[in-house]
Amino acid sequence: MRKIPLISLLFLFISSTLGIKSAYAREVLNHTPAFSPDAIGVAINYQPLTKALKPWKICAVYPHLKDSYWLSINYGMVQQAKQLGIELNVFEAGGYPQLQKQKSQLTACKKWGADAIILGTVDRDAYNGMLSNLIGDIPVFAMTNDIDFTDADIRKTIKARVGVDWYYMGQQAGAFLAKRHPKGSGKVKVAWLPGPKLRGGTKPVSAGFNDAISGSDIEVVTTLWADNSKELQRDLIQQLFDNHTDIDYIVGGAVAAEVAISELRTNGKTNDIKIVSTYLSHGVYRGLRRGKILFSPTDKMAQQAKLSIDQAVRYLENKPSNTDLAPKIEALTPDHLPEDTITNSLSPAEFRPVFHVSDHHIRQ
Repeated sequence: MRKIPLISLLFLFISSTLGIKSAYAREVLNHTPAFSPDAIGVAINYQPLTKALKPWKICAVYPHLKDSYWLSINYGMVQQAKQLGIELNVFEAGGYPQLQKQKSQLTACKKWGADAIILGTVDRDAYNGMLSNLIGDIPVFAMTNDIDFTDADIRKTIKARVGVDWYYMGQQAGAFLAKRHPKGSGKVKVAWLPGPKLRGGTKPVSAGFNDAISGSDIEVVTTLWADNSKELQRDLIQQLFDNHTDIDYIVGGAVAAEVAISELRTNGKTNDIKIVSTYLSHGVYRGLRRGKILFSPTDKMAQQAKLSIDQAVRYLENKPSNTDLAPKIEALTPDHLPEDTITNSLSPAEFRPVFHVSDHHIRQ
């Protein structure tokens, strides 16, 4: 589990107070030793590239584009590709169960002649012992979703990664509730809807959430799993209303939180049940602004995507690079929605998925 030492947090405060970073630098955490579960995150001012030496061909493979989390990743990646003048080809598997489709997309990246591949895996362990068989000697850069670095083939093939430990996303959501309902304050009941079972970041999110609420008066009375689609999450919430009449909170992924807003209104439960999200989306942001959602952490997904493109280009151009980076997770509430944090997190409202960038131009 990655750790963020107190000295790093102090550095973040001092550097922002004194204004020592440049206008274009990004304040991020660099983890050492890289790819280690015990890595320490140290705050650095990361200076992104502004131009690539040549139009490198970079292939990006996402689990899906069903929600605005991955849409915002697409946005950040496209913006950085346009800025650098590289060629970007994007594939999306259509959901976390679609491992075979994602494998075929990695093969398609190889056939396209990709110089590098950015992988948002559908499954942490699915590529153990086989990733290099799919893509040959193309360097791979892990982004957002965890992948098993204990596997020898993974460690050989993946050159760098960007992404937060989602344990801390769940932990922040749990800590928010635990502070509201400490031990002895009176039991409150929570329905936990983390997303797809054992895929994506749901396993570490659940661990972080449960650790944070331990010792508080929070009681998880039901856990409901489903892929991150509005239809499936709506089914879960309707099932929840049928089986539980005394829920105080719905806590879960952004899609569940978005759907919960409308379902609570439809069922006349707006004043009875409160909503907490484990990550940010456009719908969650609107919910925060309107006071319909009480809390969400953000791992600044647009910034993640830009960093990942930057890592790949630095590697291809033999430039110095940090190999294990993460944005600083930030807690958001209706009273705390900093503009720069939202810009580093979400795509503009008018943005639509982009699958190809070439010569500083996009093709949707």
